[in-house]
Amino acid sequence: MFACNPAKQIWTDQEAMVMALNWQEANPVFAKGPTDWTNGAYYTGVSKAHQSTKDTKYLNALTQMAIRNEWKPWERYFHADDLAITSSYLYLKTLGVDGVDLRPTDTIIQQHLFKPSDWREGKPLEGFEETFYHQQVMLWWWCDALFMTPPVLAMYAKEKNDQTYLDQMHKYYMQTYDLLFDQEEKLFARDTRFVWTGDSTDIKEPNGEKIFWSRGNGWVIGGLALVLEHMPQDYKHRSFYEELFKTMANRLLEIQPEDGLWRTSLLSPESFDHGEVSGSGFYTFALTWGINNDLLDSETYEPAVRKAWKGLRGCQKNDGMVGWVQNIGADPQPATSESWQNYGTGAFLLAGSEILKLKKNNN
Repeated sequence: MFACNPAKQIWTDQEAMVMALNWQEANPVFAKGPTDWTNGAYYTGVSKAHQSTKDTKYLNALTQMAIRNEWKPWERYFHADDLAITSSYLYLKTLGVDGVDLRPTDTIIQQHLFKPSDWREGKPLEGFEETFYHQQVMLWWWCDALFMTPPVLAMYAKEKNDQTYLDQMHKYYMQTYDLLFDQEEKLFARDTRFVWTGDSTDIKEPNGEKIFWSRGNGWVIGGLALVLEHMPQDYKHRSFYEELFKTMANRLLEIQPEDGLWRTSLLSPESFDHGEVSGSGFYTFALTWGINNDLLDSETYEPAVRKAWKGLRGCQKNDGMVGWVQNIGADPQPATSESWQNYGTGAFLLAGSEILKLKKNNN
């Protein structure tokens, strides 16, 4: 049975975060390679933890990773996942770290946005593992993509002082939004399998509800916070992102379980009745970021994020491992106290990074 471990609350938040970092660094894991999306998400959390704490442990982990990886992304120019790791390189660049090499980042961004490809001509993409997507003709065809690349483009636009990259981001973001955002439920379908058409072929939960995956929506709202952090206040489309952020935040608040942690299936919590760390971590990060940046009302949202953070802390083991993370997937599935992934640790660090700021703001 799922239950938080209150004994973990004796650690300070910073101690818990460092323990999570140390455990993950000692237990590296990735789906495809050290520059893949799983490490991209993990090291995004490490970057934000360093930004909040200035602890050199995080900076050392980031720098050593980048050097090992020779500052490279993963290998598919058209796939949003493969740009995610470059956000850490861009962060190190902002710090003035010696030896930062953004040339591979420059190359994949130019290819991703501008390289001629069949999909730009409305032809099916080739090379996807998921067979049901061989007929997709969009760049960002799944909601996870909205975490993987839009924040990179927002950071890159700032680095280059070139709004072109924000405009490109907005173009492709709107395609995904129009395809996957459910205007009734105010949540994102993971992909077109779960978009309701109103006929008998629609996939439903056993309780009859639409299927909305927790981590999938976590990718989206976590990515929104990261995009907004780097987007100029006067950017012409900023209001769209702020309103979408607030709309999703309100919906997530409405469906937050009493113990603070969201279930893997947001509208069918009974399907897998336990909290899950990756989705909940991204939500906790995003909602706390919203409070800290005056987009969300503190009186309304602070009790929710404190409850969620307590739940996340209770999912950490004595050695620092963060459990209750759903494994790699594309729809709601169960987790256990022994299931962990690097992106789950990244979500934990992201959440902690904003919780620390919340405490400072309240002092």
